[in-house]
Amino acid sequence: MILQGLLMLARGNAKGIEEFSGTLEAFSASLAPLIAFPLVGAFITAVGGDWRAGLVGLMSRLCAVLTLPVLTFEFSRLFGRRDAWLRTATALNWCFWLVLPLLFLAALLGSIIVQFGLPMNQVEIGIVGLIGLYLLWNRWFVFKSGLQITGWRAFLMLAASLVLTLLYALVPWIAGLPLPSLENAPLP
Repeated sequence: MILQGLLMLARGNAKGIEEFSGTLEAFSASLAPLIAFPLVGAFITAVGGDWRAGLVGLMSRLCAVLTLPVLTFEFSRLFGRRDAWLRTATALNWCFWLVLPLLFLAALLGSIIVQFGLPMNQVEIGIVGLIGLYLLWNRWFVFKSGLQITGWRAFLMLAASLVLTLLYALVPWIAGLPLPSLENAPLP
């Protein structure tokens, strides 16, 4: 039912929210992989000798992951829709995974467009921009359909989620750690 709900929400079908459970167990299951990846990354960084970067990175990523559920809870309480927060937060967590098939499709589309002579860097910027806009729309749509609120209220939630996520993403940089770079990333 999760995959069906995810696909429905991805296509703009508000009924997709009904495919997600509003239980604590379902929410925990949706949150577990989003917490596991930062934990593994922090462990690898710490084992690599930089425990400070691992710890600060872990804390900032955990705060960023937990921002959506906390924000959803607070806004749902503010809007008198507290009964819908858990289902909405669960759907938001699962919608994170839309990025994977979108990146695959973007790579395929980008390789086709480049064959027509457009520069790769322009194609990448355009496609990543389109993916970003779609993911913003999707988050807005899940807020709107999950909490059954107006588009303006959902936009307010979207803006708040972006500001808070950006702040948490900047914490490692503020702590004096270098910004991530793919230049020195180990090759598989």
